[in-house]
Amino acid sequence: MMAGLSSLYFPWIHMSADHDVLDVSRSSFLDAYRGFAVLLMMIFHFCWDLGNFGYIEFSLADPFWIDFRRVIVTLFLTAVGWSAYLSNRHHLRFVIWKRDVKVLLAAALISLGTYLALPNHWIFFGILHFIFLATFLVRPLSRRPILSALIGSAILAIYSETSWLHFPNALPTIVHYLNLPHQTLDILFPLPWIGVVLIGPLFGYLNWHKCTIPNHLLVQILTFMGRFALPIYLVHQLILFSLVAFAKMVLSA
Repeated sequence: MMAGLSSLYFPWIHMSADHDVLDVSRSSFLDAYRGFAVLLMMIFHFCWDLGNFGYIEFSLADPFWIDFRRVIVTLFLTAVGWSAYLSNRHHLRFVIWKRDVKVLLAAALISLGTYLALPNHWIFFGILHFIFLATFLVRPLSRRPILSALIGSAILAIYSETSWLHFPNALPTIVHYLNLPHQTLDILFPLPWIGVVLIGPLFGYLNWHKCTIPNHLLVQILTFMGRFALPIYLVHQLILFSLVAFAKMVLSA
């Protein structure tokens, strides 16, 4: 379904005093924050796998799972804006563009893989595709985090309280003219989610990435998962699905 997303986008990086050496360090708090999103994503997909093989009742239309997915996406997308603030603060253009290329390649890999596996439901604009686009949209505003958060909050409020930003005919029209699948494994609409991304820079402005966290095993695991979130995203569902399928085969033998 989604996703999620790695050390690629969100390192805490600062320049040395003489600007000759790039000192790369990380925010353990931001890694753990993103790692928590990864953990929730894995739980979501594992429950989907269990439902797919008949072990539990699982429906994407269930309000609980709708809200569960919203929490996951919100965590990932606020981290995108948060990261943009930290990276832009230090003018790390080469590092930024290198991450962008990696995200684009990962998104293309997801599209290609799902097209080959399920051509009638392939992912043409999932969370990685959106993150690639949103990164460019949030970057100019990330230098003005308060303004960015105000605009993001306004987008969310307008979307929630009115129908002005809903554009119900936009997706069917695009799908029709581009001959895209009417049902896809994952899709993330730019609105209202770009508003969530725009709120992210405020977290960096408030220095949340400098918060200390306890050195417990669970926190260390979350930090690791957040640091390597993109590779985990790319392979975790293959592993989980295979494990559940194998268990089904063994128990049915």
